[in-house]
Amino acid sequence: MMHSRIPAPFALSASALLLSVVLSALAASSSAFQDTARGKQLFEKRCTGCHSLDRNKEGPRLGGVYGRTAGTAPDFHYSDALRNAHFTWDEQRLDQWLTDTQALVDDNNMDFHVPNAEERSEIIRYLKMLSTPQSASR
Repeated sequence: MMHSRIPAPFALSASALLLSVVLSALAASSSAFQDTARGKQLFEKRCTGCHSLDRNKEGPRLGGVYGRTAGTAPDFHYSDALRNAHFTWDEQRLDQWLTDTQALVDDNNMDFHVPNAEERSEIIRYLKMLSTPQSASR
């Protein structure tokens, strides 16, 4: 039986490459979490008076809102207009909603907006992160 050995310089290069890939993945994960820290802070400041992530309050729970059909959070009483809106919450719809709820869905029950585009973007990024499967393990 013949055994082949990987020359030492190549073995070290492969190990270094693997380590580099692992460290890059960890850094990206950490960076993504840090990117949503401002969104979390803004969400807590601007949204939690009426909303929670895991339970309905004056407004519906917002955990998992990204990708959910409008007007469908369980056990929440929506306006007829929002219940019949028939669209899915994505970045564009959430941005429109936070800019001017009435322009997106006339005659809804939410009278609130976030005028600053950067703040809207941060809040949406945070809600999106919470709505993705990997966030369940955080």
